Amino acid sequence: MYQYDAFDQTLIEERAAQFRQQTTRYLDGTLTEEQYLPLRLMNGLYIQLHAPMLRIAIPYGQLNSVQLRKLAEISEKYDKGFGHFTTRQNLQLNWPELEQVPDILDELASVQMHAIQTSGNCIRNVTTDHLAGVAQDEIEDPRPYCEIIRQWSTLHPEFAFLPRKFKIAVNGAEQDRAAIQVHDIGLQIVKNENGEVGFSVLVGGGLGRTPILGKQIRGFLPKEDLLTYLEAILRIYNLHGRRDNKYKARIKILVKEMGIDTFRDLVEQEWNRIKDSSLKLTAEEIQRMQSYFVSRTLDDSAINDEQFQRQYRSNSEFAIWVDKNLVEHKNPSYKIVYLSLKAPDVPPGDVTSEQMRQIAELADQFNGGHIRSTHRQDLVFSDVKLSDCFELWQALKEINLATPNIGQVTDMICCPGLDYCALANATSIPIAKEINLLFDSIDDVHDLNNLTINISGCMNACGHHDVGHIGILGVDKKGEEWYQITLGGSASNDASLGTRLGPSFHRRDVVNAIDSILNVYVEERLAEEPFLDTFRRIGLEPFKKRAYEVNQAA
Repeated sequence: MYQYDAFDQTLIEERAAQFRQQTTRYLDGTLTEEQYLPLRLMNGLYIQLHAPMLRIAIPYGQLNSVQLRKLAEISEKYDKGFGHFTTRQNLQLNWPELEQVPDILDELASVQMHAIQTSGNCIRNVTTDHLAGVAQDEIEDPRPYCEIIRQWSTLHPEFAFLPRKFKIAVNGAEQDRAAIQVHDIGLQIVKNENGEVGFSVLVGGGLGRTPILGKQIRGFLPKEDLLTYLEAILRIYNLHGRRDNKYKARIKILVKEMGIDTFRDLVEQEWNRIKDSSLKLTAEEIQRMQSYFVSRTLDDSAINDEQFQRQYRSNSEFAIWVDKNLVEHKNPSYKIVYLSLKAPDVPPGDVTSEQMRQIAELADQFNGGHIRSTHRQDLVFSDVKLSDCFELWQALKEINLATPNIGQVTDMICCPGLDYCALANATSIPIAKEINLLFDSIDDVHDLNNLTINISGCMNACGHHDVGHIGILGVDKKGEEWYQITLGGSASNDASLGTRLGPSFHRRDVVNAIDSILNVYVEERLAEEPFLDTFRRIGLEPFKKRAYEVNQAA
């Protein structure tokens, strides 16, 4: 994990002090609301439905136990005792007092954390594969490059006020677990025909009001050219992106209107002008950054741990958790463990301050003090010894974090919706809870394997509804909550945007519609066929027919 040097620490401390002064000036009337708005946004502060919301950066999802304990302390001291993990791998506080936000930033700085550029028209938190460094299908660890991008983009003077927000994701494995095709820039680590490692570069992806999948702008970019090429893309966007209409200001609209070939030509021209500048990465700099992400020394003595095998065979509940929440590690003596933040009675992604403390303790005991957040709003322990899995499972059960549903129908992405967000048109959290009630047992959940449901409360798509196998979007109709349903979305290698089922459903009918869709899937699937494969094979019509028939009958 990257460790701040004196320069990093000074930067975030001075930034926190600067924001304290700005907030003081706003509160005493020296700064107007219009003047204060861009200043607070660049420091992660929104004014939401009931209270301010502070978004805390977790760069590429990496946390240590000291930081998580601090987050627990902050959420208890300044909020209501919980935080919410987001699809950008960040943490949000939903109830801080505006006057106390500078104090929060000071406390974050004490553990090498901040809220810089978690909102506003700037380069946001860089995200990546939450299994980076330990996944069996990895080509190369993407985290060093995420950190290089983070340092380049933080307070970059040329890109402080872009036409619109800008998101970058990096994936280093064969399977895309970073949703790179729905980002403004998506970077996929690849090998060329000579065995050299570089990047395939995608541009112009994004969700929201106009969902679009990114297009390849360069098939192979050498490592050393990473920053110069990103700089060229951002410059072209900054010059040509629209500023007269925020709904048409994202790079995806520019690429669509300009065409990928024209956009590529402009980028290549700019890149050729700056490619040999001081931004060109040296092998020494790449190696220096990679040194921060060397895997900790692991014990290879338990490759076929008999105790683990006995526990797996003798305890069916433990076996189910292993099958659903554990992933194979590069080292066969270890497992990758998901901590589910999707218990049936909990808003997806929420975690209490007491749970944070207990997770930090467990991370110290079982995972070298490290924790990762995922873009699907769960947590990960990356290096758990086989012989420790049973004890860890028992401890996670005690704190309601061992629901065996990772990748299952109840492992839903869900934005805060109308319960918190001033932009939302409809609630999201209650819909997720009601969908959970459709299932009488964990067996029912597991029967619907490899099925994702994503829920957004408005067109901003914070819940990534467009790329859910089943997507749910809240819309407002004359002050009432209605919901559009889409089917067939995916954020993985086979990325696709969901197809709208038809007219929206009233709040009272939407969960019945989801139940009908799930029933059609169960009836029509072939053997263990995943939902997405069934949908692509039989098409939209059978799902549409049943969903509207059921609600008309009701």
